[in-house]
Amino acid sequence: MAMFRLHGSRVLAVDLAGDAVKAKNGAMVAYDGEMTFKKMTGGGEGLRGLVTRRITGESMAVMEVKGHGTCYFADRATEINLVRLTGEKLYVEASNLLATEPSLRTGTTFTGLRGASQGNGLFTTTVEGSGQAAIMSDGPAIVLRVSAAYPLIVDPGAYVAHTGQLRQQLQTAVGWRTLIGEGSGESFQIRFDGEGLVYVQPSERDTIGGQL
Repeated sequence: MAMFRLHGSRVLAVDLAGDAVKAKNGAMVAYDGEMTFKKMTGGGEGLRGLVTRRITGESMAVMEVKGHGTCYFADRATEINLVRLTGEKLYVEASNLLATEPSLRTGTTFTGLRGASQGNGLFTTTVEGSGQAAIMSDGPAIVLRVSAAYPLIVDPGAYVAHTGQLRQQLQTAVGWRTLIGEGSGESFQIRFDGEGLVYVQPSERDTIGGQL
């Protein structure tokens, strides 16, 4: 079984004992031992995954790393966060997904206006099953809990991923102060209701909402 551990906050170390791990293509920075690398199509889901991703436009280049030893992964010095799944589903943008254990299944799901407001398209990547996934964020991510009593409002540019039974609603924050140039600049916001966790990064990517 592949063992995930952080080597600092920006490097993922994966210990392999003859097993395999799926990782973002080109993210290997070093390894010791004996390793083989194989590029996978369709996000590692074969022909069906390839067709699905071409239709949805959710791009995900994945490689399989297999062998004995330790492999180190990183991408543009971004912060890495480990997420352990026990049967639930993780929703994450393909660009924020670094590596997954082979026991986890990846796919795509429709996000509608939420994805469009982020500039990421109408679909996002899903990871489900039991095992660990490594996700990336621009700066140390914070994990915020959502409950029935405490919904969460998130800027689209700061959203990274979420898990749990959450409902998403895109809402506008355009008022008269925005129209005269004295608003916060956050024209669109994502409201999360239900029970779950949301991963938020301490910086904002450019979004459609931020351009209004």
